[in-house]
Amino acid sequence: MRKFNVTGLCIPEEDYMVDISGKIEQIKNLVDGRNYFTINRARQYGKTTTLFLLEKALHDIYTVASISFEGLGEETFESQEKFCPAFLERICGALEFSGTDEEYREKWLDGTITDFKKLNRHIKKLCENKKVVLIIDEVDKTSNNRVFLQFLGMLREKFLARKTGKDYTFHSVILAGVYDIKNIKLKMMSEGSYTPTATEDKTYNSPWNIAVDFKVDMSFAPVEIATMLDEYEKDHNTGMEITEISEKIYFHTNGYPFLVSRICQHIDEELEKNWTTQGVQKAVNIIIDEENTLFDDIYKNLSNNKKLYQMLYNILIAGTSYNFKIGNPIISMANMFGIIKNKDGIAVVSNQIFEIIIYDYFISIDQTNTKDKAINGVISDVVKNKKFDMELCLRKFADHYAEIFTKKDIKFLERHGRLLFLSYLRPFINGKGFYHIESETRNQHRMDIVVDYENEQFIIELKVWRGEKYNQEAHEQLLDYMAAKKADTGYLMTFDFRKETNSQPKAEWVEFDGKRIFDVII
Repeated sequence: MRKFNVTGLCIPEEDYMVDISGKIEQIKNLVDGRNYFTINRARQYGKTTTLFLLEKALHDIYTVASISFEGLGEETFESQEKFCPAFLERICGALEFSGTDEEYREKWLDGTITDFKKLNRHIKKLCENKKVVLIIDEVDKTSNNRVFLQFLGMLREKFLARKTGKDYTFHSVILAGVYDIKNIKLKMMSEGSYTPTATEDKTYNSPWNIAVDFKVDMSFAPVEIATMLDEYEKDHNTGMEITEISEKIYFHTNGYPFLVSRICQHIDEELEKNWTTQGVQKAVNIIIDEENTLFDDIYKNLSNNKKLYQMLYNILIAGTSYNFKIGNPIISMANMFGIIKNKDGIAVVSNQIFEIIIYDYFISIDQTNTKDKAINGVISDVVKNKKFDMELCLRKFADHYAEIFTKKDIKFLERHGRLLFLSYLRPFINGKGFYHIESETRNQHRMDIVVDYENEQFIIELKVWRGEKYNQEAHEQLLDYMAAKKADTGYLMTFDFRKETNSQPKAEWVEFDGKRIFDVII
């Protein structure tokens, strides 16, 4: 019986998989064009599975040597003498299962190949009459050394010589990993693990500048997610609405492969095959509270890089917009790790689940850094009999804010007021509810929050006071958003930072064309 797999290589005979044949065909076209390229995508983005399926697609046309640098110790990269035999041994091992004849495989194992000059000639001889495709997965596992750069340089020289008819070499080379190999020298120099010699170019020239851009979208579109659910439905006959569920999964994940499969796995194994939109929501709730290596990497990167932390804080909490420019090292890093994406030229967080876990990370950091905490005793008042009283929640926060925070610096409140509210809200819905921020309306002056609790949905707009005119517009904007969500009730909380205003909060219900808004000014 097939399962949903989130731990490594997926096999069609054993695992439910998205049909990525269209993506494989795009990559095969690059190979057919004799291109060298890098597949650099974030953790758990399906790289290894993609390479496995690509190898199968290439098998009848090419001799495919698919290897991995996973497990090669640092000592392998200490010298050419150690690297060359280890590299050839891995290729020989890969060819054993590729259908290549034994005599040809044995030619790769030559104990005399102990430097790159000999390796260069060896590759020339073995590629003269065969189209050999070299695939190296996990290529950035041990990349902090000069030998690896020299190896890339040798492949580049052979590629350029082939173009002039003066060498034989690999038909195509594919390097796969998280880090962009084009920038590997810059990464190493910044870490202090690489210093150019007096005869080397001291600029940031790439040892892999022959590579073509890899533009294949490896995320899963809703129609692609549907292909996996269709296979599942054939086996289980749950009666799910495949299109609706696919779109709901995509809404939360933006097609991030691990997250797509993880949602499906939870529904199948832990939620009694509840293939409904509510089931998807429950699976998301489980995911955002669990520990996994993907989230651990995000937290580690936020903790280790203050500029990355600050940029994401500005995007999510302060509503700051950043142009998506790969030339910016922080933008490039966040994109490489899969944390952000390019949306109409603006850097935004890649998907809703990442947004929530990063919000929660900021909340957790805030709670450990301040003594001004929410009073846990009010939770039982706000939530009674599985019903969430949003009016009472906002009133309690307004009182708490007035009591604790009004003595703080106004600049601090302007910048962190939204986080204070999210920090207050999170314990009430933890484990039972879910919140997300509407990215289309998030800016320095406005943030729409949607809270789902049990079977109820609450729409809250956070606003910064900018005058009576803008306050009226806030009501109109909230009404428009309520209409889009088919809601009759909404909540508007305005942060008023004018020094001359009374510090006591104001709260009242107002009605517009039959729709009610609970209006809070603090």
